[in-house]
Amino acid sequence: MARWSANVEVMIRAARAAARHLVRDFGEVEQLQVSIKGPGDFVSAADRRSEQIIRETLQRARPDWGFLLEESGEIEGRSRHNRWIVDPLDGTTNFLHGLPHWSISIALEQHGEITAALVYDPIKEELFVAEKGAGAYLNDRRLRVSRRWRLEEALIGCGLPVQDWPARAKGFARQLDAVADRVAALRRLGTCSLDLAYVAAGRQDGFWEYGVKPWDIAAGILLVREAGGRVGRLEGDDDLFAPGTLIAGNPEIYTRLRAILAAVTPPERTVG
Repeated sequence: MARWSANVEVMIRAARAAARHLVRDFGEVEQLQVSIKGPGDFVSAADRRSEQIIRETLQRARPDWGFLLEESGEIEGRSRHNRWIVDPLDGTTNFLHGLPHWSISIALEQHGEITAALVYDPIKEELFVAEKGAGAYLNDRRLRVSRRWRLEEALIGCGLPVQDWPARAKGFARQLDAVADRVAALRRLGTCSLDLAYVAAGRQDGFWEYGVKPWDIAAGILLVREAGGRVGRLEGDDDLFAPGTLIAGNPEIYTRLRAILAAVTPPERTVG
């Protein structure tokens, strides 16, 4: 059984508290008050309530630390070197359509580095947790990325740009065709944090998506790395939170997937 730091324990407590309300709301999804904040990007009363619960729980434990929140944006804390990065409901569209594949994602960033990560799927009761240098776990089981190295045997996840015409114009269709021709199968599950957690767990051999936000990927990045995988940007690996295309996978599949994507992506989307 993994023994977690006090920071991770409070992350788990916050996620479980928010999840109780989300699960209840998921059971009554037709009655949620929904507003539209962008094409294909819905925000619900459940989303906002989850964020509030997580923020209050974390703030009670670490009152000086800041936040980067999907709904409320950046909130500076007195401590300039510590902040929580939170997606209170990743997979909102799945949630609002009654599709039981969504999660809560919480990461701790300290001095510009992710040091702790949590992705919680309360419907399946799967808690993915990682700490820098301490490994990645699913509930109490240590995680390792898959050992597959042949692309033709690989299951690859992706993010599909819905009504995102700039992403399509910049090469997604070519990327999709190129990868589909080389791998065993493609999956689009609609919850980026769980896609990365599944790479860490060896359920997917690789993953890529264009246009991800820090709260989508912060926890998943550490999960993949602590499980022995690689994460980088197609446009360059210096800043994973910068706009662009995120790629993750076991070391062998990561290298091969990145080469395929680079070969078919317009030059303005790649650097070096």
